[in-house]
Amino acid sequence: MRVVADPFPHTLRSDARDNRERILDAARALFSADGLDVPMREVARRAGVGPATLYRRFPTKQMLVAEAFADQLHECRAIVDEGCADPDPWRGLCLVIERICELHARDRGFTQAFLSTYPGVKDVAAGREYTVKAVAELARRAKEAGRLRSDFVLDDLILVLMANKGIHATSTVGQVKASRRFAGLVIQAFEACPRHAPLPPPARLTSAPAHDLSR
Repeated sequence: MRVVADPFPHTLRSDARDNRERILDAARALFSADGLDVPMREVARRAGVGPATLYRRFPTKQMLVAEAFADQLHECRAIVDEGCADPDPWRGLCLVIERICELHARDRGFTQAFLSTYPGVKDVAAGREYTVKAVAELARRAKEAGRLRSDFVLDDLILVLMANKGIHATSTVGQVKASRRFAGLVIQAFEACPRHAPLPPPARLTSAPAHDLSR
């Protein structure tokens, strides 16, 4: 006699997968808008699941934070690796500054996790350590090439990320646009002999009329 497999376990696995994705989507949205202090119950409410389901998938908030930002950590590492692989260290450093600023502009929750010592999130801490070490080596090479100003220190890059986090626009597109212009200004400030290349276009950050100061 042919035995027909019970479809019920498959349904449970599908439901569990759907719940997990809803929880992660809700966590990313809330962390991006409100930072990492969002209560776990609020994440469960936004995801449309019960607290028990949330804690069954993510027993601790640290695990939820690490999983929510896994894609950003992977992208951050890829950006740094691409910059370090460039035979021109100054060009590589510029790429890292531009792309890292844009990545952080898209998600302030990730910036908070990356810059803070959020307890217990080993993946985020390891990603930050990897980025810092790689950029330090890239900066050393750019100084030796005479392109990066000699008084640059690694904490200057942390200042850039902290300032970039403060960019507020009416949309994510506006924040990214403003971040690109900010990165252009930063790169000119870091260059040993600034060439004053054209900046990316400005972004409207307030509802006030724009003023042309070039006249």
